[in-house]
Amino acid sequence: MNKTQLNTISNKLVNAFTKNKIIKQIPLKFCKNIKNSDLLRRTCENKIKWPIAGFKAGGTAIPLLKKLKEKEPFYASVYNKNLLESGKKVKINKYTLGIELEVCYLIKKNFFLSKQKISKKNISKYISHMAPCIEIVGYRQKKVGVKYLGDLCSDFGANVKFLIGKKKKYKKINIGNLKTNIFSKKNNLIVNGNTNTVYINPLNSLRFILNKIKKNKINLKKNFYVFTGSTVGVVPLKNRGLYVGKIEKLGSVRAFVN
Repeated sequence: MNKTQLNTISNKLVNAFTKNKIIKQIPLKFCKNIKNSDLLRRTCENKIKWPIAGFKAGGTAIPLLKKLKEKEPFYASVYNKNLLESGKKVKINKYTLGIELEVCYLIKKNFFLSKQKISKKNISKYISHMAPCIEIVGYRQKKVGVKYLGDLCSDFGANVKFLIGKKKKYKKINIGNLKTNIFSKKNNLIVNGNTNTVYINPLNSLRFILNKIKKNKINLKKNFYVFTGSTVGVVPLKNRGLYVGKIEKLGSVRAFVN
């Protein structure tokens, strides 16, 4: 990897990310190879000085991973500036890919003190709350569609905004088989889904991300969010208006797109 080009491209992406601009499409080599994409993402994130609120999982649909010939999802940082309360307005553009409905978890800061690998048996003790969440996904580049997983990973995980519904204190439920849907009455849209589409289930996606964070020796020293991936895929936003997402047993979350 050419360090000079890596630095140049990362500077352009960071400028677009922080100033809400759109740049021309970055070179294909940063997207086609997931290792290059992840290196670019980490290089960009190291240049951002905003407080980190948590992390998102991307590429959690197993059929998508198989289609793109990838073995596992990726993760990216989520910044405080990109978190909104349910019902807030989000401005989109023609490079916005769409809207997703997810399960998010609030993780206790004592996770960073743990020495053990996160497993199905011990993961619960690190979870404080859970909530439904809407993610607006899109590029900072003049490009459309997804050809490689690196398309998403390299561009800050393609996260634009996250809207979080009412948080509920964590309790064990069958998180791998909950009905979900996202709809817009104004646009005559309804898309049904299920939590079992998220890398087996959202809790498994969470476990994957936490172990990645631990492996990379990240320590935020505070409670943080993990957004586990879409239960309905990426729903295109062809029109503006109110979109409502519902997850069985968790509740609802709203986003006004304009």
